Amino acid sequence: MLYYFDSKKTASSIKMGKMLSTIVSQTILPEQEIIILCIGSDRSTGDSLGPLIGHQFKNYVTPGLYLIGDLHEPVHAANLNYCMKSINKTFDNPYIIAIDASLGKEEHIGFMTLATGPLKPGLGVKKKLPEVGDIHITGIVNSSREMEFSTLQTTRLSIIFQIADAIVLALRTFNDDYYIQQVPALSYLLSQTS
Repeated sequence: MLYYFDSKKTASSIKMGKMLSTIVSQTILPEQEIIILCIGSDRSTGDSLGPLIGHQFKNYVTPGLYLIGDLHEPVHAANLNYCMKSINKTFDNPYIIAIDASLGKEEHIGFMTLATGPLKPGLGVKKKLPEVGDIHITGIVNSSREMEFSTLQTTRLSIIFQIADAIVLALRTFNDDYYIQQVPALSYLLSQTS
């Protein structure tokens, strides 16, 4: 299932965060750690959405949640395979929320998507990269009508920041909502061991 959210509306970000929390709660396995994997390059405006989100969200990460990919250490086409191998060596079957920029219809520019299943990074610029994630979030940063690399190079920085701010708010909402859902279960387990 694919859901669209308008990044210009604060209520959409909050709704997206709560929906993300619900989906994760219904699909995550016990003991799975959550990784937020922000994909993109800091060398291309249109592809910088993932690293910018990672940079903005890193101060809000809570225990049991891991963030990979930011402006200082981006995860991009050249190192995605290595990154996935490293994740699989470090974590035992992690639950991955993959985030990336995407191209779409003209009328969807500025929208965010949330979907179950893996992300197919590089699809908009005809790159073959491994599919990643249990669920994924994208920000539609420009039109896919020409499907050229230059499309990402000419993307307005203002749209990147608008979508990044909205996705970070959604992630913060998810983080708070998901953590609150886990507290009763944690309290119950602790009471059983006392």
